[in-house]
Parts: sequence; structure tokens; C-alpha cells
Amino acid sequence: MTRRGTAAVGALLAAAATVLAWALAYPQAPLGLTAVRVLADCAAVVTLGLTVLPMLDDERHRRELSTRATRPLVAASVLWLLAELTRMLTAAALAAAVPIGRLDVHATADFAVATAAGRAGLLAVAAAAVIFAAALAVPRSASSNVVMIGAAAVGVAARQVTGHVSESPLGGLAVTVHTLAAALWCGALAGLVLTVDHRGQWARMLPRFSQLSLVCVLVLLVGGAVGAAVRLGAPAELYATGYGRVLSAKIAVTGVLVVLGWRNRTMWLPAAKSHRASAVVSQHRSRLETALMILALALAAGLAVSG
Repeated sequence: MTRRGTAAVGALLAAAATVLAWALAYPQAPLGLTAVRVLADCAAVVTLGLTVLPMLDDERHRRELSTRATRPLVAASVLWLLAELTRMLTAAALAAAVPIGRLDVHATADFAVATAAGRAGLLAVAAAAVIFAAALAVPRSASSNVVMIGAAAVGVAARQVTGHVSESPLGGLAVTVHTLAAALWCGALAGLVLTVDHRGQWARMLPRFSQLSLVCVLVLLVGGAVGAAVRLGAPAELYATGYGRVLSAKIAVTGVLVVLGWRNRTMWLPAAKSHRASAVVSQHRSRLETALMILALALAAGLAVSG
């Protein structure tokens, strides 16, 4: 399957996962808001992963990988930028209680400057714009890559501290850490899917990705558990509310991902590292795990909209 085909399948999976997240949260999360959130979050995660990706290869091949990752990085960052702008306009229209077509510049500016959600949206828009401009115009180097990684991390975290859970400092911190760990894990794997073609590349990069993912999984599990404990008032909310139903589904998908990740760590990783796993096998395994990650990201977006 070509990279364009892979991206197309990923888009279809994201669309289906969006409908599932909306249905579970109904009537708490409007479909339009959920769809925009899923698009923005998935694009942000892929952008972060592609900026981090060169760090997973050795120094000899890092420049080549950075060059190969530039086109998907440009595409992901511009998609992120457009999705964040759409999300901000939609939120401003809701705050002003007018259709988005009747939203004026003054109301948009007031929302962007005077509200926490608006300022967080501006930060995310700025992060996406910086990465898009840098990917287009700045030669890839270690220093430029650090700047893009930092911008992507800020953009991913920006909106996490403006939801209901941000009323608790502990909850806000837990959700932010959880989100960054999940984005790094999912984004790095998506970057591998979009750029790695050969068995030798998998042999070099998969061990480093495995080490990164282990840390990310531990952090996201702790952060997610704390955030859920702060947000939920009673265990019954896990099935009695839209937020709880989406959270239950996300917990189930995360559990499957953790089991699959451990299986890959004990079986796929040794085979790939010793060149016993073909590129086709590695691509198949990475695409399967990425598909589950898309579902988890969509459910996380549904949580953000409904909670």
C-alpha cells in the first residue's frame, strides 16, 4: 500500500471512529464539534510524531530521514493549522450564540483574546503555523528540529488545560501529561508508518521506538487514571453519562493497545532487530497498531468535547 493509500485509510478510520465517539457521548457532544476536534487532534499528533521521528534513527541516517519526513510533515501541519482555525471559529460562534456564517471579526477577536479557550486556540494555531513555515522554508537540522518539537508539544498541550478538569490543578496537570505521552507514542508510530520502507530501517528504529513507547505508556496510564479520578464523581458515571461511556470505550481500547504493544515488544521487536522480520510484516503490524491508536485518539477527542 502506498503512503497516500495509508493516509486515505487512516482518514476513513478516523471518520468512523468520530461517529462512534459521537454516538457514545450523545447528546453531550455535537457531531460537528467532535469531527473538528478529531481532525485537529490527529493532525497534531502526526505532526508531533514527524518532528520527533529523526531522533529515533542514528546520526548517519538522520538527515535522510528528516528529508523524507518533510512532505508528510508539511501536509500534517497545514491540516492541523486549518483544523485549529476551524475549531476556533466554531467555538467563537457558539460563544456568541450565532451561526458561524454570521460571526464577525469583532466577536472572533473578543473570543480569542478574552477567553481561556480562545487564547489556548491561538497558541495551537501559532504552533501549527510555526511548524508549517519551518518545514517549508527552514533546512532540517538538529536545532530546527528541537524548535519544531517544542512548538508541537506546546500546541498539543495548549487546549488540555481549558476543559472542566482544569478546575483542578492536579487534574489539569494529569490530563496534560497524559495527552503529551499519548501523542508522542501514537505520533512516533504514525511517523514510522508514513516514512519507513525497508527492513534495515525497522531494525534501526524500532528498538528506540520501543523504549520511547514504554515510557509513554507508563506516563499516560498514570496521568489518565488521575485525570479520570478527578473528573468522575461516581463509578456509575462510566455507563450512565456520555462522558463516562466514551471514557469506558477509551479505557478498553487502551487496554488492547497495551497488550498488543507488549506482544510486539516481545515478538516483533526481536525479529525486526535481527532482520528476521520483513518490511511487509513490520508495516502490517505497525498499521494495525496505528489503526487502534486512531480509534483511541477519536475517543479522546470525544471526551474533550463532551467533558
